[in-house]
Amino acid sequence: MKKILFILLGILIILIAVLLIRTFTYPFKKNNSGTKSGGKAVKNDSAVQRFSGGLKIPTVSTGELGNFDYSTFETFKEYLRKSYPLVYQNTENYEINKYGLVFRLKGSKPNLEPILFLSHMDVVPPGDADVKNKEENVFRPNDQPLPAVTKVAEDWDFGPFSGAVANGRIYGRGAIDMKGMLFSLMESMNNLIKSGYIPQRDIYLAFGFDEEVGGAKGAAQIAVHFKKQGLKFEAVYDEGGLILEKGSVKGIDSDVAVIGCAEKGFLSARIKVKGLGGHSSMPPLETAMGKAAIIMQRLEDDQMKPIMTPLIKQFFDNVGGTMPFVNRLAIANQWFLKPVLLSQLTKNNSTNALVRTTTALTMMKGSDGPNVLSPEVEFIVNFRLLPGNTVKDVKEHIAKATEGFDVEVEEIDNTKEASAISSTKTKSFTIIEAGIKEIYPDAIATPYLTIAATDAYKYQIVSKNIYRFMPIKINDPEKQSIHSTNEYLSIENYMKMIHYFEYIMKNYDR
Repeated sequence: MKKILFILLGILIILIAVLLIRTFTYPFKKNNSGTKSGGKAVKNDSAVQRFSGGLKIPTVSTGELGNFDYSTFETFKEYLRKSYPLVYQNTENYEINKYGLVFRLKGSKPNLEPILFLSHMDVVPPGDADVKNKEENVFRPNDQPLPAVTKVAEDWDFGPFSGAVANGRIYGRGAIDMKGMLFSLMESMNNLIKSGYIPQRDIYLAFGFDEEVGGAKGAAQIAVHFKKQGLKFEAVYDEGGLILEKGSVKGIDSDVAVIGCAEKGFLSARIKVKGLGGHSSMPPLETAMGKAAIIMQRLEDDQMKPIMTPLIKQFFDNVGGTMPFVNRLAIANQWFLKPVLLSQLTKNNSTNALVRTTTALTMMKGSDGPNVLSPEVEFIVNFRLLPGNTVKDVKEHIAKATEGFDVEVEEIDNTKEASAISSTKTKSFTIIEAGIKEIYPDAIATPYLTIAATDAYKYQIVSKNIYRFMPIKINDPEKQSIHSTNEYLSIENYMKMIHYFEYIMKNYDR
Protein backbone atom coordinates (compact mmCIF):
# COMPACT_ATOMS: atom_id res chain seq x y z
CA MET A 1 0.00 0.00 0.00
CA LYS A 2 2.84 2.40 0.89
CA LYS A 3 4.49 1.68 -2.43
CA ILE A 4 1.29 2.60 -4.26
CA LEU A 5 0.96 5.80 -2.23
CA PHE A 6 4.58 6.74 -3.01
CA ILE A 7 3.94 6.12 -6.70
CA LEU A 8 0.79 8.26 -6.63
CA LEU A 9 2.63 10.99 -4.72
CA GLY A 10 5.43 10.89 -7.26
CA ILE A 11 2.97 11.17 -10.13
CA LEU A 12 1.30 14.13 -8.39
CA ILE A 13 4.63 15.89 -7.85
CA ILE A 14 5.59 15.35 -11.49
CA LEU A 15 2.19 16.65 -12.64
CA ILE A 16 2.49 19.77 -10.49
CA ALA A 17 6.02 20.33 -11.75
CA VAL A 18 4.89 20.02 -15.38
CA LEU A 19 1.99 22.42 -14.80
CA LEU A 20 4.27 25.00 -13.16
CA ILE A 21 7.05 24.71 -15.73
CA ARG A 22 4.59 25.10 -18.61
CA THR A 23 3.01 28.13 -16.89
CA PHE A 24 6.32 29.94 -16.38
CA THR A 25 7.66 29.09 -19.83
CA TYR A 26 4.45 29.52 -21.84
CA PRO A 27 4.96 31.96 -24.75
CA PHE A 28 2.42 34.58 -23.72
CA LYS A 29 2.64 37.66 -25.93
CA LYS A 30 4.99 40.28 -24.54
CA ASN A 31 3.57 43.75 -24.26
CA ASN A 32 6.15 46.42 -25.09
CA SER A 33 4.61 48.95 -22.77
CA GLY A 34 6.36 52.22 -22.26
CA THR A 35 8.57 51.89 -25.35
CA LYS A 36 7.24 55.13 -26.82
CA SER A 37 4.75 57.82 -25.93
CA GLY A 38 1.32 57.71 -27.49
CA GLY A 39 0.62 59.85 -30.49
CA LYS A 40 -0.76 63.20 -29.36
CA ALA A 41 -3.21 63.95 -32.12
CA VAL A 42 -3.55 67.69 -32.69
CA LYS A 43 -6.99 69.03 -31.84
CA ASN A 44 -8.80 70.37 -34.89
CA ASP A 45 -11.87 72.44 -34.06
CA SER A 46 -13.01 72.49 -37.69
CA ALA A 47 -13.00 68.69 -37.84
CA VAL A 48 -14.97 68.57 -34.59
CA GLN A 49 -17.49 71.05 -35.97
CA ARG A 50 -17.99 69.03 -39.16
CA PHE A 51 -18.62 65.90 -37.07
CA SER A 52 -20.96 67.79 -34.76
CA GLY A 53 -23.02 68.94 -37.73
CA GLY A 54 -23.37 65.37 -38.98
CA LEU A 55 -24.73 64.26 -35.60
CA LYS A 56 -27.50 66.85 -35.85
CA ILE A 57 -29.02 65.03 -38.83
CA PRO A 58 -31.33 62.26 -37.49
CA THR A 59 -30.56 59.47 -39.95
CA VAL A 60 -32.58 56.90 -38.00
CA SER A 61 -33.17 53.44 -39.45
CA THR A 62 -36.07 51.42 -38.10
CA GLY A 63 -38.40 48.64 -39.14
CA GLU A 64 -37.86 45.52 -41.15
CA LEU A 65 -36.03 45.36 -44.49
CA GLY A 66 -34.94 48.99 -44.32
CA ASN A 67 -38.40 50.48 -44.91
CA PHE A 68 -38.06 53.87 -43.21
CA ASP A 69 -38.00 57.61 -43.91
CA TYR A 70 -35.02 58.42 -46.13
CA SER A 71 -35.47 62.20 -46.30
CA THR A 72 -32.81 62.79 -43.63
CA PHE A 73 -30.36 60.63 -45.61
CA GLU A 74 -30.69 63.04 -48.53
CA THR A 75 -29.83 65.86 -46.14
CA PHE A 76 -26.86 63.88 -44.80
CA LYS A 77 -25.48 63.17 -48.28
CA GLU A 78 -25.63 66.85 -49.17
CA TYR A 79 -23.99 67.75 -45.85
CA LEU A 80 -21.03 65.48 -46.63
CA ARG A 81 -20.67 67.00 -50.09
CA LYS A 82 -20.57 70.54 -48.69
CA SER A 83 -18.28 69.58 -45.79
CA TYR A 84 -15.65 67.73 -47.86
CA PRO A 85 -15.41 69.38 -51.30
CA LEU A 86 -11.77 68.24 -51.71
CA VAL A 87 -12.77 64.58 -51.27
CA TYR A 88 -15.58 64.89 -53.81
CA GLN A 89 -13.38 66.75 -56.29
CA ASN A 90 -10.39 64.39 -56.08
CA THR A 91 -12.01 60.95 -55.88
CA GLU A 92 -14.20 58.84 -58.06
CA ASN A 93 -17.42 58.84 -56.05
CA TYR A 94 -20.87 57.46 -56.69
CA GLU A 95 -24.06 56.17 -55.06
CA ILE A 96 -25.29 52.60 -54.81
CA ASN A 97 -29.02 52.04 -54.38
CA LYS A 98 -29.47 55.81 -54.10
CA TYR A 99 -28.12 56.22 -50.55
CA GLY A 100 -25.01 54.02 -50.30
CA LEU A 101 -21.85 56.07 -50.84
CA VAL A 102 -18.56 54.93 -52.40
CA PHE A 103 -15.33 56.95 -52.70
CA ARG A 104 -12.22 55.80 -54.58
CA LEU A 105 -8.89 57.60 -54.16
CA LYS A 106 -6.73 56.33 -57.01
CA GLY A 107 -3.26 55.01 -56.26
CA SER A 108 -0.09 55.08 -58.33
CA LYS A 109 -0.01 51.30 -58.86
CA PRO A 110 -3.36 50.11 -60.22
CA ASN A 111 -2.09 46.51 -60.34
CA LEU A 112 -2.15 46.35 -56.53
CA GLU A 113 -5.33 45.18 -54.83
CA PRO A 114 -7.13 48.13 -53.17
CA ILE A 115 -8.01 48.48 -49.50
CA LEU A 116 -11.52 49.29 -48.28
CA PHE A 117 -12.75 51.15 -45.19
CA LEU A 118 -16.39 50.80 -44.11
CA SER A 119 -18.84 52.75 -42.02
CA HIS A 120 -22.58 53.39 -41.98
CA MET A 121 -24.59 56.58 -41.75
CA ASP A 122 -27.73 55.21 -40.07
CA VAL A 123 -28.31 55.25 -36.31
CA VAL A 124 -30.78 53.61 -33.95
CA PRO A 125 -33.65 55.63 -32.41
CA PRO A 126 -32.61 57.80 -29.44
CA GLY A 127 -35.14 56.44 -26.96
CA ASP A 128 -37.28 58.56 -24.68
CA ALA A 129 -34.90 59.40 -21.82
CA ASP A 130 -34.99 62.94 -20.46
CA VAL A 131 -32.56 65.62 -21.64
CA LYS A 132 -30.82 67.69 -18.94
CA ASN A 133 -29.67 70.58 -21.13
CA LYS A 134 -31.87 71.51 -24.08
CA GLU A 135 -29.69 74.41 -25.21
CA GLU A 136 -29.05 74.39 -28.98
CA ASN A 137 -25.84 75.00 -30.95
CA VAL A 138 -23.52 74.23 -28.05
CA PHE A 139 -19.94 74.34 -29.33
CA ARG A 140 -17.33 74.60 -26.58
CA PRO A 141 -14.33 72.62 -27.85
CA ASN A 142 -11.99 74.25 -25.32
CA ASP A 143 -13.87 73.08 -22.20
CA GLN A 144 -11.84 71.24 -19.61
CA PRO A 145 -12.56 67.54 -20.38
CA LEU A 146 -14.62 65.73 -17.78
CA PRO A 147 -13.49 62.24 -16.69
CA ALA A 148 -15.23 59.38 -18.47
CA VAL A 149 -18.58 58.37 -16.99
CA THR A 150 -18.43 55.60 -14.42
CA LYS A 151 -21.99 54.36 -14.69
CA VAL A 152 -24.61 54.07 -17.40
CA ALA A 153 -26.50 57.35 -17.68
CA GLU A 154 -30.26 57.55 -17.17
CA ASP A 155 -30.60 60.88 -19.03
CA TRP A 156 -28.95 62.65 -21.95
CA ASP A 157 -26.63 65.49 -20.92
CA PHE A 158 -27.56 67.17 -24.22
CA GLY A 159 -30.16 66.30 -26.85
CA PRO A 160 -29.48 63.10 -28.84
CA PHE A 161 -29.43 65.11 -32.10
CA SER A 162 -27.90 68.29 -30.69
CA GLY A 163 -24.34 67.49 -31.77
CA ALA A 164 -23.32 69.39 -28.64
CA VAL A 165 -19.59 69.86 -28.06
CA ALA A 166 -18.85 70.40 -24.38
CA ASN A 167 -16.86 68.94 -21.50
CA GLY A 168 -14.28 67.53 -23.92
CA ARG A 169 -16.99 65.42 -25.57
CA ILE A 170 -19.05 65.32 -28.75
CA TYR A 171 -22.59 64.28 -27.84
CA GLY A 172 -25.20 62.58 -30.00
CA ARG A 173 -26.83 59.40 -31.22
CA GLY A 174 -24.30 57.77 -33.51
CA ALA A 175 -21.24 59.46 -31.98
CA ILE A 176 -19.69 56.03 -31.43
CA ASP A 177 -21.96 53.87 -33.60
CA MET A 178 -20.82 54.95 -36.02
CA LYS A 179 -20.69 58.42 -37.45
CA GLY A 180 -17.47 59.00 -35.53
CA MET A 181 -15.73 56.45 -37.74
CA LEU A 182 -17.43 57.76 -40.89
CA PHE A 183 -16.31 61.34 -40.28
CA SER A 184 -12.82 60.30 -39.19
CA LEU A 185 -12.42 58.42 -42.49
CA MET A 186 -13.56 61.46 -44.45
CA GLU A 187 -11.18 63.67 -42.45
CA SER A 188 -8.30 61.25 -43.03
CA MET A 189 -8.86 61.11 -46.77
CA ASN A 190 -9.31 64.88 -46.85
CA ASN A 191 -5.95 65.32 -45.09
CA LEU A 192 -4.21 62.98 -47.54
CA ILE A 193 -5.57 64.89 -50.51
CA LYS A 194 -4.72 68.27 -48.96
CA SER A 195 -1.13 67.16 -48.37
CA GLY A 196 -0.77 65.94 -51.96
CA TYR A 197 -0.12 62.36 -50.85
CA ILE A 198 -0.73 59.68 -53.49
CA PRO A 199 -1.06 56.12 -52.16
CA GLN A 200 0.40 53.16 -54.02
CA ARG A 201 -2.87 51.22 -54.09
CA ASP A 202 -6.41 52.54 -54.46
CA ILE A 203 -8.17 53.43 -51.23
CA TYR A 204 -11.95 52.95 -51.10
CA LEU A 205 -14.51 54.20 -48.58
CA ALA A 206 -17.98 52.61 -48.56
CA PHE A 207 -20.82 53.84 -46.36
CA GLY A 208 -24.02 51.84 -45.94
CA PHE A 209 -27.32 53.30 -44.76
CA ASP A 210 -29.29 50.44 -43.16
CA GLU A 211 -26.73 48.52 -41.09
CA GLU A 212 -28.84 48.76 -37.95
CA VAL A 213 -31.66 46.82 -39.64
CA GLY A 214 -29.54 44.23 -41.44
CA GLY A 215 -27.77 46.08 -44.25
CA ALA A 216 -29.66 44.34 -47.08
CA LYS A 217 -30.19 47.52 -49.12
CA GLY A 218 -26.92 49.23 -48.27
CA ALA A 219 -23.73 47.24 -47.63
CA ALA A 220 -25.02 44.08 -49.27
CA GLN A 221 -25.73 45.94 -52.52
CA ILE A 222 -22.39 47.78 -52.42
CA ALA A 223 -20.56 44.47 -51.98
CA VAL A 224 -22.46 42.93 -54.91
CA HIS A 225 -21.54 45.97 -57.03
CA PHE A 226 -17.86 45.51 -56.18
CA LYS A 227 -18.13 41.81 -57.06
CA LYS A 228 -19.69 42.61 -60.43
CA GLN A 229 -16.88 45.08 -61.11
CA GLY A 230 -14.35 42.28 -60.54
CA LEU A 231 -12.87 44.04 -57.53
CA LYS A 232 -10.92 42.07 -54.94
CA PHE A 233 -9.69 43.89 -51.85
CA GLU A 234 -6.38 43.27 -50.11
CA ALA A 235 -8.11 44.23 -46.86
CA VAL A 236 -11.49 45.39 -45.55
CA TYR A 237 -11.72 47.41 -42.31
CA ASP A 238 -14.94 47.90 -40.36
CA GLU A 239 -16.25 48.42 -36.83
CA GLY A 240 -16.32 45.60 -34.27
CA GLY A 241 -13.48 45.79 -31.76
CA LEU A 242 -12.43 48.66 -29.50
CA ILE A 243 -9.64 49.58 -27.12
CA LEU A 244 -11.04 48.42 -23.82
CA GLU A 245 -9.77 50.51 -20.93
CA LYS A 246 -7.79 48.79 -18.18
CA GLY A 247 -10.29 47.18 -15.81
CA SER A 248 -12.98 46.74 -18.47
CA VAL A 249 -11.95 43.11 -18.99
CA LYS A 250 -11.94 41.32 -15.66
CA GLY A 251 -8.57 39.91 -14.71
CA ILE A 252 -6.59 41.73 -17.44
CA ASP A 253 -4.27 44.38 -16.04
CA SER A 254 -3.87 46.43 -19.22
CA ASP A 255 -5.70 48.31 -21.94
CA VAL A 256 -6.71 45.77 -24.58
CA ALA A 257 -7.24 46.51 -28.26
CA VAL A 258 -9.53 43.75 -29.52
CA ILE A 259 -9.45 43.28 -33.30
CA GLY A 260 -12.37 41.29 -34.66
CA CYS A 261 -11.05 38.68 -37.08
CA ALA A 262 -14.45 36.98 -37.28
CA GLU A 263 -18.02 37.56 -36.20
CA LYS A 264 -20.69 35.28 -34.85
CA GLY A 265 -23.57 33.99 -36.92
CA PHE A 266 -27.23 34.65 -36.24
CA LEU A 267 -30.43 32.65 -36.06
CA SER A 268 -33.73 33.72 -34.51
CA ALA A 269 -36.52 31.16 -34.34
CA ARG A 270 -40.19 31.63 -33.53
CA ILE A 271 -41.39 28.47 -31.79
CA LYS A 272 -45.16 27.97 -31.69
CA VAL A 273 -46.32 25.45 -29.09
CA LYS A 274 -49.77 23.88 -29.48
CA GLY A 275 -52.10 22.90 -26.64
CA LEU A 276 -55.73 22.97 -25.51
CA GLY A 277 -57.39 26.35 -25.22
CA GLY A 278 -60.43 27.32 -23.23
CA HIS A 279 -61.48 28.84 -19.91
CA SER A 280 -59.00 28.90 -17.03
CA SER A 281 -61.64 27.44 -14.67
CA MET A 282 -61.22 24.02 -16.32
CA PRO A 283 -57.57 23.85 -17.41
CA PRO A 284 -56.02 20.73 -18.95
CA LEU A 285 -53.22 18.97 -17.09
CA GLU A 286 -50.71 20.53 -19.51
CA THR A 287 -51.31 23.96 -21.02
CA ALA A 288 -49.60 25.31 -24.13
CA MET A 289 -47.82 27.83 -21.92
CA GLY A 290 -46.63 25.11 -19.57
CA LYS A 291 -45.26 23.13 -22.51
CA ALA A 292 -43.54 26.25 -23.83
CA ALA A 293 -41.99 26.78 -20.40
CA ILE A 294 -40.54 23.26 -20.46
CA ILE A 295 -39.00 23.85 -23.88
CA MET A 296 -37.57 27.19 -22.82
CA GLN A 297 -36.09 25.61 -19.70
CA ARG A 298 -34.50 22.90 -21.84
CA LEU A 299 -32.98 25.53 -24.13
CA GLU A 300 -31.46 27.42 -21.20
CA ASP A 301 -30.35 24.39 -19.18
CA ASP A 302 -28.88 22.36 -22.04
CA GLN A 303 -27.11 24.92 -24.21
CA MET A 304 -24.73 24.16 -27.03
CA LYS A 305 -21.33 22.92 -25.87
CA PRO A 306 -18.53 25.45 -25.27
CA ILE A 307 -15.55 25.29 -27.62
CA MET A 308 -12.06 26.81 -27.38
CA THR A 309 -11.72 27.97 -30.98
CA PRO A 310 -8.24 28.75 -32.38
CA LEU A 311 -9.15 32.46 -32.51
CA ILE A 312 -10.05 32.62 -28.81
CA LYS A 313 -7.02 30.51 -27.89
CA GLN A 314 -4.90 33.16 -29.62
CA PHE A 315 -6.76 35.86 -27.68
CA PHE A 316 -5.88 34.26 -24.36
CA ASP A 317 -2.30 33.63 -25.48
CA ASN A 318 -2.01 37.37 -26.07
CA VAL A 319 -3.71 38.73 -22.95
CA GLY A 320 -2.87 35.87 -20.55
CA GLY A 321 0.51 37.31 -19.58
CA THR A 322 -1.19 40.17 -17.68
CA MET A 323 -3.68 37.90 -15.90
CA PRO A 324 -3.40 36.46 -12.37
CA PHE A 325 -1.36 33.28 -11.86
CA VAL A 326 -4.36 30.93 -11.67
CA ASN A 327 -5.61 32.18 -15.05
CA ARG A 328 -2.16 31.79 -16.59
CA LEU A 329 -1.95 28.26 -15.16
CA ALA A 330 -5.21 27.25 -16.85
CA ILE A 331 -4.37 28.91 -20.17
CA ALA A 332 -0.89 27.40 -20.33
CA ASN A 333 -2.11 23.91 -19.50
CA GLN A 334 -5.22 23.43 -21.59
CA TRP A 335 -4.05 19.90 -22.40
CA PHE A 336 -5.07 19.09 -18.82
CA LEU A 337 -7.21 21.98 -17.56
CA LYS A 338 -9.32 22.91 -20.61
CA PRO A 339 -12.58 21.60 -19.03
CA VAL A 340 -11.89 23.73 -15.94
CA LEU A 341 -11.04 26.77 -18.07
CA LEU A 342 -14.19 26.43 -20.18
CA SER A 343 -16.28 25.93 -17.05
CA GLN A 344 -15.00 29.20 -15.62
CA LEU A 345 -15.45 31.08 -18.88
CA THR A 346 -19.08 30.01 -19.24
CA LYS A 347 -19.92 31.41 -15.79
CA ASN A 348 -19.48 35.00 -17.02
CA ASN A 349 -21.83 36.34 -19.68
CA SER A 350 -19.05 38.24 -21.51
CA THR A 351 -16.59 35.36 -21.74
CA ASN A 352 -19.38 32.81 -22.22
CA ALA A 353 -20.21 34.54 -25.52
CA LEU A 354 -16.63 33.95 -26.71
CA VAL A 355 -16.69 30.17 -26.30
CA ARG A 356 -20.19 29.05 -27.22
CA THR A 357 -23.19 29.63 -29.39
CA THR A 358 -25.35 31.65 -27.02
CA THR A 359 -29.07 31.19 -26.39
CA ALA A 360 -31.30 34.17 -25.59
CA LEU A 361 -35.05 33.96 -25.01
CA THR A 362 -36.31 37.36 -26.12
CA MET A 363 -40.09 37.49 -26.73
CA MET A 364 -43.21 35.57 -25.74
CA LYS A 365 -46.90 35.75 -26.66
CA GLY A 366 -49.84 33.86 -25.22
CA SER A 367 -53.39 34.61 -24.17
CA ASP A 368 -54.91 38.10 -24.28
CA GLY A 369 -56.92 37.58 -21.10
CA PRO A 370 -56.07 36.54 -17.51
CA ASN A 371 -58.74 33.82 -17.52
CA VAL A 372 -58.24 32.57 -21.08
CA LEU A 373 -56.10 29.58 -22.08
CA SER A 374 -54.45 30.13 -25.42
CA PRO A 375 -54.42 27.07 -27.73
CA GLU A 376 -51.06 28.30 -29.02
CA VAL A 377 -48.15 29.99 -27.29
CA GLU A 378 -45.19 31.33 -29.18
CA PHE A 379 -41.78 32.57 -28.12
CA ILE A 380 -38.64 33.71 -29.88
CA VAL A 381 -35.17 32.45 -29.17
CA ASN A 382 -32.06 34.09 -30.59
CA PHE A 383 -28.80 32.20 -31.17
CA ARG A 384 -25.44 33.84 -31.92
CA LEU A 385 -23.39 31.18 -33.66
CA LEU A 386 -19.79 30.51 -32.73
CA PRO A 387 -17.43 29.81 -35.64
CA GLY A 388 -17.35 26.03 -35.74
CA ASN A 389 -21.09 25.70 -35.18
CA THR A 390 -23.47 25.86 -38.15
CA VAL A 391 -27.08 26.83 -38.74
CA LYS A 392 -27.75 23.12 -39.27
CA ASP A 393 -26.30 22.38 -35.80
CA VAL A 394 -28.61 24.97 -34.22
CA LYS A 395 -31.68 23.59 -35.99
CA GLU A 396 -30.86 20.13 -34.69
CA HIS A 397 -30.41 21.60 -31.21
CA ILE A 398 -33.88 23.20 -31.41
CA ALA A 399 -35.39 19.92 -32.64
CA LYS A 400 -33.95 18.11 -29.62
CA ALA A 401 -35.29 20.73 -27.20
CA THR A 402 -38.80 20.55 -28.69
CA GLU A 403 -38.91 16.76 -28.91
CA GLY A 404 -42.18 15.30 -27.64
CA PHE A 405 -44.24 18.45 -28.20
CA ASP A 406 -46.47 19.65 -31.03
CA VAL A 407 -44.58 22.67 -32.32
CA GLU A 408 -43.96 24.77 -35.41
CA VAL A 409 -40.50 26.31 -35.81
CA GLU A 410 -40.04 29.31 -38.09
CA GLU A 411 -36.82 31.19 -38.79
CA ILE A 412 -37.17 34.97 -38.64
CA ASP A 413 -34.86 37.94 -39.31
CA ASN A 414 -31.55 37.45 -41.11
CA THR A 415 -30.22 33.94 -40.54
CA LYS A 416 -26.53 33.69 -41.35
CA GLU A 417 -23.63 31.40 -40.65
CA ALA A 418 -20.70 32.58 -38.56
CA SER A 419 -18.18 34.44 -40.69
CA ALA A 420 -14.91 33.10 -41.99
CA ILE A 421 -11.87 33.77 -39.77
CA SER A 422 -9.33 36.22 -41.19
CA SER A 423 -5.66 35.46 -40.70
CA THR A 424 -3.48 37.44 -38.32
CA LYS A 425 -0.39 36.64 -40.41
CA THR A 426 -1.03 39.30 -43.04
CA LYS A 427 0.18 42.83 -43.70
CA SER A 428 -3.48 43.82 -43.37
CA PHE A 429 -3.43 42.76 -39.71
CA THR A 430 0.06 43.89 -38.72
CA ILE A 431 -0.63 47.42 -39.95
CA ILE A 432 -3.53 47.55 -37.45
CA GLU A 433 -1.12 46.60 -34.65
CA ALA A 434 1.28 49.32 -35.81
CA GLY A 435 -1.53 51.87 -35.93
CA ILE A 436 -2.61 50.98 -32.40
CA LYS A 437 0.97 51.40 -31.13
CA GLU A 438 0.98 54.81 -32.80
CA ILE A 439 -1.89 56.10 -30.62
CA TYR A 440 -1.94 53.76 -27.59
CA PRO A 441 1.49 52.11 -27.25
CA ASP A 442 0.69 50.43 -23.92
CA ALA A 443 -2.40 48.61 -25.22
CA ILE A 444 -2.22 44.88 -25.90
CA ALA A 445 -3.42 44.28 -29.47
CA THR A 446 -5.08 40.92 -29.95
CA PRO A 447 -7.37 39.10 -32.37
CA TYR A 448 -10.87 38.65 -31.06
CA LEU A 449 -14.33 37.36 -31.95
CA THR A 450 -16.86 40.11 -32.68
CA ILE A 451 -20.08 39.20 -30.90
CA ALA A 452 -22.47 41.57 -32.69
CA ALA A 453 -23.28 41.65 -36.39
CA THR A 454 -21.57 44.15 -38.71
CA ASP A 455 -21.68 45.14 -42.37
CA ALA A 456 -18.25 43.52 -42.80
CA TYR A 457 -19.86 40.11 -43.24
CA LYS A 458 -21.28 41.13 -46.62
CA TYR A 459 -17.82 41.83 -48.03
CA GLN A 460 -16.59 38.23 -47.74
CA ILE A 461 -17.44 37.95 -51.43
CA VAL A 462 -14.67 40.44 -52.29
CA SER A 463 -11.98 39.83 -49.64
CA LYS A 464 -10.63 37.16 -47.30
CA ASN A 465 -8.87 39.69 -45.05
CA ILE A 466 -11.65 41.38 -43.06
CA TYR A 467 -10.92 43.09 -39.74
CA ARG A 468 -13.32 44.75 -37.36
CA PHE A 469 -11.77 47.47 -35.19
CA MET A 470 -12.55 51.06 -34.20
CA PRO A 471 -9.55 52.80 -32.58
CA ILE A 472 -11.26 54.44 -29.63
CA LYS A 473 -10.48 53.83 -25.97
CA ILE A 474 -13.57 53.59 -23.78
CA ASN A 475 -14.64 52.03 -20.51
CA ASP A 476 -17.61 49.73 -19.96
CA PRO A 477 -20.26 52.40 -19.13
CA GLU A 478 -19.23 54.36 -22.25
CA LYS A 479 -19.49 51.17 -24.29
CA GLN A 480 -22.98 50.56 -22.92
CA SER A 481 -24.10 53.99 -24.14
CA ILE A 482 -24.08 52.56 -27.68
CA HIS A 483 -27.77 52.07 -28.58
CA SER A 484 -28.58 53.48 -25.13
CA THR A 485 -28.59 56.84 -23.36
CA ASN A 486 -26.10 59.75 -23.47
CA GLU A 487 -23.90 58.44 -26.25
CA TYR A 488 -20.81 60.56 -26.73
CA LEU A 489 -17.28 60.39 -28.13
CA SER A 490 -14.47 62.28 -26.45
CA ILE A 491 -12.65 64.87 -28.58
CA GLU A 492 -9.40 63.06 -27.76
CA ASN A 493 -10.78 59.77 -29.10
CA TYR A 494 -12.01 61.47 -32.25
CA MET A 495 -8.69 63.15 -32.95
CA LYS A 496 -6.78 59.91 -32.37
CA MET A 497 -9.17 58.03 -34.64
CA ILE A 498 -8.45 60.46 -37.47
CA HIS A 499 -4.71 60.08 -36.80
CA TYR A 500 -5.02 56.27 -36.81
CA PHE A 501 -6.83 56.01 -40.14
CA GLU A 502 -4.49 58.53 -41.75
CA TYR A 503 -1.57 56.42 -40.49
CA ILE A 504 -3.06 53.22 -41.99
CA MET A 505 -3.72 54.90 -45.34
CA LYS A 506 -0.24 56.43 -45.54
CA ASN A 507 1.79 53.51 -44.24
CA TYR A 508 0.06 50.47 -45.71
CA ASP A 509 2.72 49.99 -48.39
CA ARG A 510 5.73 51.49 -46.66
